[in-house]
Amino acid sequence: MHIEFLVEEQSCAEALKSLVPKIIGDDATHRAHVFQGKRDLLNQLPQRLRGYASWIPQDWRIVVLLDRDADDCRVLKSRLETLAQAAGLVTRTAARDKRRFNVLNRIVVEELEAWFFGDISALTTAYPRIPLTLASRRGFRNPDTIPGGTSEALERLLKKAGYYFTGMPKIEVARRVSAHMRPDQNQSHCFSVFRDALRQMVG
Repeated sequence: MHIEFLVEEQSCAEALKSLVPKIIGDDATHRAHVFQGKRDLLNQLPQRLRGYASWIPQDWRIVVLLDRDADDCRVLKSRLETLAQAAGLVTRTAARDKRRFNVLNRIVVEELEAWFFGDISALTTAYPRIPLTLASRRGFRNPDTIPGGTSEALERLLKKAGYYFTGMPKIEVARRVSAHMRPDQNQSHCFSVFRDALRQMVG
């Protein structure tokens, strides 16, 4: 099997390089296609999906991965489902047989950095000056509900710990943290749904 990931930024692609093999092992090859942000991905998605529909092999899957940001998760997911169906592709949500579909749509709640907060051990290994007690602090116990945006929260945390005073390099952070992440111990519900869907997808 081969998986095509469509993602909105390079930091997500970097994280997937480390995470996908940990999740599914050697059961599938994979490649990430990076767009110039969420709007660009959504604008190009109809044409890209129609292109896939014209030639996609039976053992290929497409995973569309978007940050929720401030969007309504249900509205955004519905938009992705509609675009896939309009292109003539079958989504996992719409498939009667959950083993037979072309497209898996996943929304990251609310940003990729929530996955990093789901594995505090990986954060503290990548950045040792971050305190191990972070997971027990109010506001960080549920990584999917960190107030004020997870990207902003991580940048503040790194600066406070003495890293990246001129701004957080998202690609570098994604690469460093994901290298230490353990998918089966992640506390982000959003990440767990993504992980389990990938595993089910490859059987």
